[in-house]
Amino acid sequence: MSQDTEHKTHSQTDSVDDKHAIDDASNHEYNADVIPQGKSDANDSDKEDRDKNDSDAGALDVTNVLEDTEATEHLEDEDFSEEISKEDKETIKKVAHDDNLSQAKSHASILVEQAMDAKKTFGRSLGSLFTSALTAGLEIGISFFMILSAFALLSGVLPNHYALVIASLLYPIGFIIVVIGQSLLFTEQTSLLSLPVLNGIEPLNKLLRLWGIVIAGNVVGGCLFAVLMIGLGLNMQLFSASDIDAYAEHILGFRWWVIFGSAILAGWMMGVTAWLVTSARDTLSRIVLVTVITGSIGFLGLHHSIIGNIEIFSALLYGNTVSLWRYLLFLAVILVGNTIGGVVFVAVLKNRTFLFDVEKVKEQTANDRADVRTHVHGRRP
Repeated sequence: MSQDTEHKTHSQTDSVDDKHAIDDASNHEYNADVIPQGKSDANDSDKEDRDKNDSDAGALDVTNVLEDTEATEHLEDEDFSEEISKEDKETIKKVAHDDNLSQAKSHASILVEQAMDAKKTFGRSLGSLFTSALTAGLEIGISFFMILSAFALLSGVLPNHYALVIASLLYPIGFIIVVIGQSLLFTEQTSLLSLPVLNGIEPLNKLLRLWGIVIAGNVVGGCLFAVLMIGLGLNMQLFSASDIDAYAEHILGFRWWVIFGSAILAGWMMGVTAWLVTSARDTLSRIVLVTVITGSIGFLGLHHSIIGNIEIFSALLYGNTVSLWRYLLFLAVILVGNTIGGVVFVAVLKNRTFLFDVEKVKEQTANDRADVRTHVHGRRP
């Protein structure tokens, strides 16, 4: 073989290698302003074909991990909007990649998992949504039933203020039942359901309709609990009508703007609860997180719309200090406050952080491609 022929052969080989290097870098370039819409199933043969194609194209391999990481580890092209390019899809998979079970989930992994869960909720039937929300409204009432019973018992031996604080430590019981049981509680779902809207996947009117269904279910369920279970507690002499009035005044005894601010903080903390529950990898961790955060809400006396509905509606039914107008005004104020706290302080800020991370990875990808091109040009004779 002549030197010219040999030189030509080596040049062609280098050219092919360089092209592969550029392709590898380009596969990681993206512009990801949209989060995956949902998780779709795939059979084993499809996964093997995709793994082979990803290996040939230089894409990231998908690691087989435990079930609680599958939402972000097995993202497929069908999980994304049709408008997203192939490069965008590969990069979101990279950002959401979470296979290290010895460390906490990444920010992007949590956000993608929450968005996918929210997308599933948007796809549920109206009957399913309302029934689940009604169940949550009933279950959350268990907290108030326990608190009121403890308060009635302790108020006989302690000043009312201390009795209320100690009784409030039972606040997390209903929340644990709701969150671990995966019923739809408005304050937990507020930030979660807004993620698809913030990223342009779902329209605002669909979100408002969904919120309306969940709120209606929670409120109706809470009112049913007040009618049935609080009435039962009165007949069992676990507490009295004066105990219900005293607890209601503990909730209502503030100016409206104080209640509004308290509701914003409570909504913020419930949004954080939803975020941390998603970040946890096991049920015990989720229970601990729910207990700590909702227990803090109860200890501080913050205003939570769904359990607050039961507290004040019970006083309207069985007490002597709450009017219908006062109940409705209270419910409207804390619903708005909880919504602002969950959406603005959790969903918007967490989503914005994710998008900043996206921009950073885009910049790094562009730099990597530039370095590869420089390396390619430098190797050419």
